[in-house]
Amino acid sequence: MLTSLVTGVVGMDVFAALLVLARARVYGTRLYRPMVLNLVLCALPLLVLLLGLLVSVVLVVAGAPRWSVLVVAAVTTIVWLLLLPNAGYLITELNLSHRVDGDGVPMWFDIALVIALAMAGVLTTVLNVFTAHLSFALLRHGDHAEGLEQSDGQVLVLVLLLLVSLGMYLGRYLRLNSWDVAHPGALVRRVHRHVVVDRQWTALLGFCATHTVFLGLMYVAVAGPVVAGLVAAER
Repeated sequence: MLTSLVTGVVGMDVFAALLVLARARVYGTRLYRPMVLNLVLCALPLLVLLLGLLVSVVLVVAGAPRWSVLVVAAVTTIVWLLLLPNAGYLITELNLSHRVDGDGVPMWFDIALVIALAMAGVLTTVLNVFTAHLSFALLRHGDHAEGLEQSDGQVLVLVLLLLVSLGMYLGRYLRLNSWDVAHPGALVRRVHRHVVVDRQWTALLGFCATHTVFLGLMYVAVAGPVVAGLVAAER
């Protein structure tokens, strides 16, 4: 089941990328580079997470000091959290703003394209959060699949999906990027101006609530059977 999940996510990401490239190649339109960039950013959190796990394993096998492994794990977690909303951000690309009158691209193609982009964002987000959920369960409850069903892991999933939704909102409506944390003062001022001065707090809460529920239901639908299968196999 884990193989199916990973294969489905990677397949959707590749399919969305191919559609973006095919649009320019087949119909003679300009390559919509923001979509390409967003797909790269979508895949980046998982790549960072896998790289961090790989480095940690290498350090453990090499007998490196425990503190070095903890430092790698901490840095990986922070960078991963900052990049994670980039995966879900593709959901907000579910629109046809890239269409130009007379460009010759059939509507059916662009509908398939934006749906593929959105689903790539959803599935990649689910895989990222599931990887974190699995890692947490292993550390907290040991090598037992039933640890995935514990309430603390479910709370972690909820918190991560809420953070993803918040990051999506900040990226879409305040045009903030993960690297803007390098300028915390300016970041806080922009958020304060938007939420307090411009009184957009209801929009922020509504967006986060709606997208957290949506991503949560998708997590149950996609990762739920994987968890159930792992638990059943263990028993």
